[in-house]
Amino acid sequence: MSEPLSMNTTLATLRALAQAAQGPAAADAAAPAAPGADFATVFKGALEHVNATQNRANALAESFEAGAPGVDLSDVMVNLQKSRVVFQATLQVRNKLVAAYQDIMNMPL
Repeated sequence: MSEPLSMNTTLATLRALAQAAQGPAAADAAAPAAPGADFATVFKGALEHVNATQNRANALAESFEAGAPGVDLSDVMVNLQKSRVVFQATLQVRNKLVAAYQDIMNMPL
């Protein structure tokens, strides 16, 4: 069986991304982040988490397809759905960041 995906870890990652996107003032007012954590580090960590989640779900699906004992279809489907949710959440954060960047670049001087 695969390691269960921690929803708290996913939520913490998304909160950290949201705080990083809002800037340093919002990050100071919110819960304290890791010291020295910049946006690139937080975003890289989030992407690594998404990648690990997808790899875990794909490995579990391949094990099920190969007929490995102890792998249930329900576990496979739940893990695949969790990986989709994590990916979609990260994609939405990226879309918001791109939109914010475009807004900043279109501001008149």
